[in-house]
Amino acid sequence: MRVLVVEDEQYMARVLEIGLRREAIAVDVVHDGTAALEKLAVYDYDAVVLDRDLPGVHGDEVCRRVVAMRLECRVLMLTAAGRLGDKVEGLGLGADDYLAKPFDFPELVARLRALYRRNPMAHAPVLTFADLAFDTHRRRVLRAGQEVRLTPKELAVLELLMRADGGVLSAEYLLDKAWDAYTDPLTNAVRLIVHTLRRKLGEPRLVQTAISAGYYLGTE
Repeated sequence: MRVLVVEDEQYMARVLEIGLRREAIAVDVVHDGTAALEKLAVYDYDAVVLDRDLPGVHGDEVCRRVVAMRLECRVLMLTAAGRLGDKVEGLGLGADDYLAKPFDFPELVARLRALYRRNPMAHAPVLTFADLAFDTHRRRVLRAGQEVRLTPKELAVLELLMRADGGVLSAEYLLDKAWDAYTDPLTNAVRLIVHTLRRKLGEPRLVQTAISAGYYLGTE
């Protein structure tokens, strides 16, 4: 899952960035509406955490343009404007969800994951393949009934592979979805994560390589 955080208050933006990354969510951060629209024009995000009162282009206008461009990303407005009328107005602009500040961080994460599951590519909360099970709510992976402890980045890559339902995902796609915009496109980070996933998941191997194409889940 890849999220764009649009928040002009620097400390709040940093808190959101750190917290979401700990939840195995790739995060890009910008601090004004103009920069948000530039990012949205280049990158394929699953969700946007959007403040309303932004410098440059107002958050409301960013939301309108997301809807007008028919982007597949979901919009969660996260703002201090928490009156009922504000929420009705924000949702009326096309936002998919609305959360007022102050907020509980676990609720924000739960709402983002709920929005992600509404994506046409999303599956049930518990993903399964062969003897592998991934509880996406609890972020818990079991192989043949035994828990496998994975890092947030390993969890992110495994979830993408499991949601692909056997389809081949290129290294570029995995890099785009599980890392942020500042990652070197020539990095071997994907290959290293796949290597550690194979080691931790054990035999028989489930993460397969499609030569010159990418990776997929299969039992050979």
